Amino acid sequence: MVAWRKSSLAPLPFEAHPESSETVAQLRAIQVQQAKQRGNPMHPLHANYFNAYRSLKLTRDTDGVLVAEFHSNGGPFTFTAQDHTELVDAFYRIAQDRSNKVVILTGAGREFIPGIDFSSFGNVADPGVWSQVHDEGVQIVENIANIRVPMIAAVEGRAHVHSEYALLANVIVAAEDATFQDLPHFAAGIVPGDGIFTTWSYRAGAGRAEAFLLNPQPLKARTAQQWGVVAEVVPNGKALVRARELAALYLKAPEITRRNTRVHFIQPLKERIVREVGYGLSLEGASAADLVKSMQSNKEREAATAGVP
Repeated sequence: MVAWRKSSLAPLPFEAHPESSETVAQLRAIQVQQAKQRGNPMHPLHANYFNAYRSLKLTRDTDGVLVAEFHSNGGPFTFTAQDHTELVDAFYRIAQDRSNKVVILTGAGREFIPGIDFSSFGNVADPGVWSQVHDEGVQIVENIANIRVPMIAAVEGRAHVHSEYALLANVIVAAEDATFQDLPHFAAGIVPGDGIFTTWSYRAGAGRAEAFLLNPQPLKARTAQQWGVVAEVVPNGKALVRARELAALYLKAPEITRRNTRVHFIQPLKERIVREVGYGLSLEGASAADLVKSMQSNKEREAATAGVP
């Protein structure tokens, strides 16, 4: 027969005879110790992730403000396929770690994400290659959306690649000369399906987002502020400083209030991400395959006519 002891802790099943009492006491002591540690259960498991990523520098102050800085060898960030893979894990771990109280997303060299190395992704017409791009693309934006503490994006210079990462923050602080653009998609011949339409249409409205993405031109910080995308415009070089000031302000609220407010605010956008981004990346993959096919056909025609007088 199994007996159960009433307690504020989880019940322990044990055989109801005296010989079991020592075992029960030992198990209960272990459970009490585990309960004491639940205030920060993830930190011991993931303490080493800060140095795990080639192009994402992670630093956290004593108040728990985590700064995640995109970079390439310490300078402005050029986005590559390796980064695409690593960011899936990076944002997952950032979201898990309850020692992170506020997250600030920024870039090195007074740039956010200015460029991308298309060649690093390989043959995107290959279904196996695109399957990985598709899955990682979905997971990155979902994992950012799953960060359950207030997020601030501190944008200096060019946010011309994956600006949707910034738009997943609760607040964007942009420098006076900061600009937003979408280099990798429609202008390059493929569908903007990786979440950039979802986030821009959510923040700025569908009409503005469609015009912005169909004719991608640098969008100034002041215009982005008028559109409701940017919260504050600050002097050049001061975006991160202001983001830290805002983080200190947010830390005055109780922790559960901070966490649950982020959860509440991001939920409508998260629902759209789950509904739209996987589908959008499938459309993007088909367009990428067609682009590669078209480029190959052009090369073959040029080669065939090269020797014709």
